[in-house]
Amino acid sequence: MSASTVELEAAAFRRLLAHLNARTDVQNIDLMITAGFCRNCLADWYREAAAERGVELSKDDARERVYGMPFAQWKAQHQKDATPEQLAAFERAQKAHG
Repeated sequence: MSASTVELEAAAFRRLLAHLNARTDVQNIDLMITAGFCRNCLADWYREAAAERGVELSKDDARERVYGMPFAQWKAQHQKDATPEQLAAFERAQKAHG
């Protein structure tokens, strides 16, 4: 993989994070229902990529990178309780992808 490919992928990732940070109205459960991944998944993938390269990164640090703030703060400011409809859709999505 060339350096320019890595730079382009990194720029796209930064733009994805900026987009998600601007769309705090989109809940993680909605992302999981429609896309099969959420902000927490991105944080896990980020942490796994760091580990593969010998870089130690805590779960909290990875989430802060993705959320743009500590996860507890984001959760308190933006996360809503899932509705019964969201929970049912999530259950259906899990079965379809399981």
